[in-house]
Amino acid sequence: MGFLGDIDDAEEALADACLKAVRHWPDSGIPDHPAAWLTAVARNAAIDKIRREKALTGKLALLRTETVMTDTLMPSDLDDDVPDERLRLFFTCCHPALARPAQAALTLRCLGGLTTVEVARLFLTTESAVAQRIVRAKRKIRDAVIPYRVPGRTELPQRLPAVLAVLYLLFTEGYAATTGPVQIRAELCTEAIRLARGVHGLLPDESEATALLALLLLTEARRHSRLDSRGQLVTLEDQDRAAWNRDLIVEGRQLLLGALQTRPAGRYALQAAIAAVHADAPSSQTTDWPQITALYGLLARLDPSPMVELNRAIAVAMADGPAAGLRLLNQLDDTGQLAGSHLLPAAQADLLRRLGRTAEAIAAYDQAVAMVGNDIERQYLARRRDQLTPPAQGLGS
Repeated sequence: MGFLGDIDDAEEALADACLKAVRHWPDSGIPDHPAAWLTAVARNAAIDKIRREKALTGKLALLRTETVMTDTLMPSDLDDDVPDERLRLFFTCCHPALARPAQAALTLRCLGGLTTVEVARLFLTTESAVAQRIVRAKRKIRDAVIPYRVPGRTELPQRLPAVLAVLYLLFTEGYAATTGPVQIRAELCTEAIRLARGVHGLLPDESEATALLALLLLTEARRHSRLDSRGQLVTLEDQDRAAWNRDLIVEGRQLLLGALQTRPAGRYALQAAIAAVHADAPSSQTTDWPQITALYGLLARLDPSPMVELNRAIAVAMADGPAAGLRLLNQLDDTGQLAGSHLLPAAQADLLRRLGRTAEAIAAYDQAVAMVGNDIERQYLARRRDQLTPPAQGLGS
């Protein structure tokens, strides 16, 4: 649909094609090449719209010069450089002419199925900021007539960092949903891992592609232990580690060893190494917290972010005591970088609780409860707060 030069028009045309597929495929059967069928139908619908709008003359110039997308998706090319249809779209959407954050936001919103609110929380920013970022990206695509075509193999490494970032964030949303009544969106975790396997298969020598797959598998290994039989959240500290998926841990560790052959280690390799340390520990108490603290220190220098600092502070609290960790959290609080996230007051509340500073812990829990978007996590934080609230004293007691 690159000939349109406008991603909104392309989305409308594709939606129309999908509607026709829903109507016709149950009777006629799914075609041998669904993507090619949808592209052809959407393309025809777009041309019809152009004609109706009486703007055919100007659009035809683009149509004659830009038909690469349609040609790329035809059956003869389906098994070329990027055989997976959805992965092709991810690489296509992560166009290097767009800024990296815009690539990720646009892909998550248009192809990942996430809402603007969810994308905003993943980026630790406001919904309006993400909406504006996506609008600017679409406008640039339209005004610069950026062709939306599937990149060839030689172009994949250039687009790889953005695609990896999208898969990382897609898994993150699946593993800990930012909003709604469910804590885990298993379908997002499964799809992110499937696509990460596809990227690793395409680019097996790219260490960060290998490291990301390792990270996702090591994290996925403990997903089923994050909720108890009543559907309540179980933190890493209290999870039944015997129930962790050992096969995924073994595979993830092997992939990590391969990724670490390249020096220096990248952001996903360092995070995978942290996940591996957790996987190796029989309990939270026996975890090598000094090593995790050191790994977070390396990650903070390589890829500084407020979330890295938050996790580093928690690791310091486990290694050196809650007071040390709380000092780092308070310093992070002063920067205002996590002003819109419940994660900072939740972490502060936990450390204040450990220090016996009950009134301050309750206030921090109240703040976190008011900010959190996920129902399961809100219930968990409320339970922790209520455990600290002294029982009301009745008259005459």
